[in-house]
Order: sequence, then C-alpha cells, then structure tokens
Amino acid sequence: MSSLTSHPTVTASDANATEDRGTLRASVVFAGVILVGFGFLYSLGGALAGNVLFPHQAGGSIVMIDGKARGSSLVAQPFVDARYFQPRPSAANYDPMAAAGSNMARSNPDLRKRIDELTQAVAQREGISPAQVPGELVTQSGGGLDPDLSPAGAQVQVARVARERGLDVATVERLVAEHTQGPQLGLLGPPRVNVLALNLALDELQAKPR
Repeated sequence: MSSLTSHPTVTASDANATEDRGTLRASVVFAGVILVGFGFLYSLGGALAGNVLFPHQAGGSIVMIDGKARGSSLVAQPFVDARYFQPRPSAANYDPMAAAGSNMARSNPDLRKRIDELTQAVAQREGISPAQVPGELVTQSGGGLDPDLSPAGAQVQVARVARERGLDVATVERLVAEHTQGPQLGLLGPPRVNVLALNLALDELQAKPR
C-alpha cells in the first residue's frame, strides 16, 4: 500500500509576504547603516579630524590677547569707535548664527535707496566724495560676515583713523600695507586686509611706550 506524503501548498500571497518582509528588513538595515555611518560616524570623524589637524580653525579662529578673546579672524565684527577701521556692512548684524545676505536684487528700489544712503554716510565719515566710496563699504557680502576689506576699502579710512588716533598718515598706511595679504597660493582671490588684525595692530602700536 503506497503512502501519500502531503506537502504544504505555498500560495502566491505567501511568497509575496515573504518577499515584502525581506525587502523591508533590507531597507531598515540600509537606513540604519546610512544613518549611523554617514549621519553620525562620518560627522564625528570629520569633527575629530578637524580638531586634530586644524585646532585653531575648528575652534572658530578666535584671536586671544592677554588671555581674552578679542574676536575671530574669520568672522566680521562691528567697530563703533571712529579710531578703528570699519568692516563691510552686514545684513546679519554681524551675528554668526544668522549669517545671510540681504537677498535683494540689483533692481530692488530698497536696495538702491540703502546703497545711496550708505554711500553718503561713508563719504561724510571719511571726508571724501561719494564717487570715491568703494562699493564694498556700502554692499553686504553673501554671508554678511566678511572679515576682510580690499586695500582700497582700507585706504579710504586711513585719514580718519590717523586723525582720531593722533598718528601720522604714513604710519597708518604702513600698517595697512603690512597687513595686506596677497591672493591665496598666489592665484586665488584678490588682495585683502583683515580688519580685526589691522585694528589690533593699531592698538598694539599705541600701547607701546614711546
């Protein structure tokens, strides 16, 4: 007498369910790998490498004098005293947490009005004609935190700074020249003057006994 062996019948719905569970499991594993690997480990590795290889830059490029933070060489800050060189205007009010430009098009009448008003104000402050005001002193950078000026942007402020500090114009011009940096690697970008470094050099110069 022959025996009949019964086999469970696998339906199409069972096969689809098994396939769906496999796909779901693979998707969850892949998402976890991406989240942990690239969202956490990659960021952590980059932060650690930055702190080891470039500790000063990773810490915000803070300039310390006598144990006190005086500012960042990479982020502009306002100088309200007339004895100091002034940086570019900032749409973010020099707040690193709100870095941004004004996002106004050149055709925007509000932008034109603001530039005209700033041009008149800078011309009056520096004792020059509006036509002599460099554009960078009345326009905001894309991030609103540009720490540098062009040599021309610094040069128009020399007479005021010298007068307010009781220094010879030639002395202030010499400091500007000493703090003028050429293009990076000799090729990238225009010459520039770091405003914070220049202002600190002025303070240091006058702090020395004569």
